[in-house]
Amino acid sequence: MAHFPALPCGACNCCTVSRRRFLASSLLAFAATPFAAVAAPGEPPPEDLGEFIDLNKLRPRPKVRIKEVIVREKPPYWLGWPGTSYDLEGHRKEYEAAFQKMAKATGVTLELDPAPLEAPEAVAPWLERAKAEGHDAILFHIQHIHCWKWLEPIKTAGVPAIIWAPVGTAFTQHVLKISRVPGVHVISSLQTEAIEQALRMIRAKRQFEETRLLVLKGNERKETVLERLGTKVRYIPRDTLHELFNRMPLNDEAREIASAAKMNAEKVVEPNRADLHNAARAYMTAKRLIRNEDANAITSDCLGMVSSRVVPTPPCMAVSMFQDRGVTYGCEADVFGALSLMLTSYLLDKPGFMNDPVPETVKNVLIAAHCVCGTKLNGFDGPLERHILRSHSESNIGVALQVLWKKDQPCTLVRFTSPHELIVDTGVVVGNVNTPPAGGCRTSVEIAMDKVEDVRDVAGFHQVVLYGNHRRDIEAFCQMWGIRAVSSPEKAPRESTA
Repeated sequence: MAHFPALPCGACNCCTVSRRRFLASSLLAFAATPFAAVAAPGEPPPEDLGEFIDLNKLRPRPKVRIKEVIVREKPPYWLGWPGTSYDLEGHRKEYEAAFQKMAKATGVTLELDPAPLEAPEAVAPWLERAKAEGHDAILFHIQHIHCWKWLEPIKTAGVPAIIWAPVGTAFTQHVLKISRVPGVHVISSLQTEAIEQALRMIRAKRQFEETRLLVLKGNERKETVLERLGTKVRYIPRDTLHELFNRMPLNDEAREIASAAKMNAEKVVEPNRADLHNAARAYMTAKRLIRNEDANAITSDCLGMVSSRVVPTPPCMAVSMFQDRGVTYGCEADVFGALSLMLTSYLLDKPGFMNDPVPETVKNVLIAAHCVCGTKLNGFDGPLERHILRSHSESNIGVALQVLWKKDQPCTLVRFTSPHELIVDTGVVVGNVNTPPAGGCRTSVEIAMDKVEDVRDVAGFHQVVLYGNHRRDIEAFCQMWGIRAVSSPEKAPRESTA
């Protein structure tokens, strides 16, 4: 069992670990520790509701296989970029080592064919073999500028293709058309980290396909599969959640969660100990329900449950904890909001912040406001952002995080409107709004939009905001998988007053 000190160390200056780093690591430590179950007094359930469930195991981890091959003129050759002075074998080894490291980091298997393709007629048969072997994608490593015409079979092969063309192997005319073909992603660069993002692109689609999203709404039980993304969506009665919550014990895991949440926050404003314990039980309930339903993600009619007073706490803190660990917990039973959260998690390894968009018309900035923000905004392996424990603003009950976003931080807004279309915009964080004096939700982030003249024209609702300008990454994902990427209008037409 994980134990926490009554007071953090710091007075003696003998420890080299900062208080914040210690608390963050402590939170991760207790999340990976099995806890002894404590049955509810006088009513032991038939199953062990106090059993520890590892949240990490709920994130889909599909097997992803990518086949790689070198494409080049048969060496030694005379003239033609990259040139006779270019060390073909030395650079191949250098890139291959980097690519393998990235494959391991993303959980992808990358298999290099030891025999390079050195004639145009070799490409189509190789593609057919890779397809027959069941690879999820192919990676062509170009080593000669005259090989681009050889790649025409890619357009009709029906296998997602990544083309790595290090600088010195392509002109604009070579990449212009093929780089905009659906199912093809061209990287003409020396920035090898772009390969890691390309591997995530393939992995993300497989994660969508292996995800079952649990939707707690209404009274009906049914399941559908979304077109294009392949995600299974299972609807179950909303009452399932609060009925399970009412049976969830207050055990050691719940107490440790509450303790760690309090210590990691800068301060606690409204919540008391009972609120923290209930928030921890809500987290445990969601984990249990997902596992019971063989699911990987969840979204619930949380506002409906709060307004009907069937729960003593909304799931806001649980949502933040889920988002920080790469498991989607969306709110308001918004399926496409949850899918948008999955996109940031699966494609970019970052938590997203699903929000209500508020136009601030004096400063012409967008306020992204909600009570369900994660804290690891720089990535799942990154540090916690500063945050305060507050109540759920609309009901003034439970625990919600007010996360303080960094000023001058580039950010991206993304929202699926259907499995076939996605809105993507970018901006820069310019401030945080406090409640009070404002009303609305606890985390409220001011964003100066890029390419949108009037903030009233920002498209969509329940957009998901995340750190970093990821427009090109998201547009590349959309092109690869046949999804239409759109943006808010730079200048929307106005009605005539004449």
